Amino acid sequence: MAKKAVKKAVKKVAKKVVKKVVKKVVKKVAKKKTVRKANAAFMRPVTPSATLAAVVGAKPIPRTEVTKRLWSYIKKNGLQDPKNKRMIKADAALKAVFGGKAQVNMFEMTKLVSKHLA
Repeated sequence: MAKKAVKKAVKKVAKKVVKKVVKKVVKKVAKKKTVRKANAAFMRPVTPSATLAAVVGAKPIPRTEVTKRLWSYIKKNGLQDPKNKRMIKADAALKAVFGGKAQVNMFEMTKLVSKHLA
């Protein structure tokens, strides 16, 4: 009798383990099917204005690259506020881009920069 009870318990546990493993595998397969594509609007080259070109270059580049170059310029010149990293201090070149503002936050920066892209 004890052997039958043990066999039954082992079978029950094995079924649960198999179900969990199958669920995980199915989840992984489902995730792999949904491959994210790049948004074409972000990848379309835009031409920076003359004031923005002084910072990121004059060639037409995608918006994502404009942001990358802007951030590399900010970090290279140490224009990020050390206490509040969300605030960007404008030097002479960035002041023209930021509409004369001496300091802007990073979210406002993207809004101001978009006015200089065509």
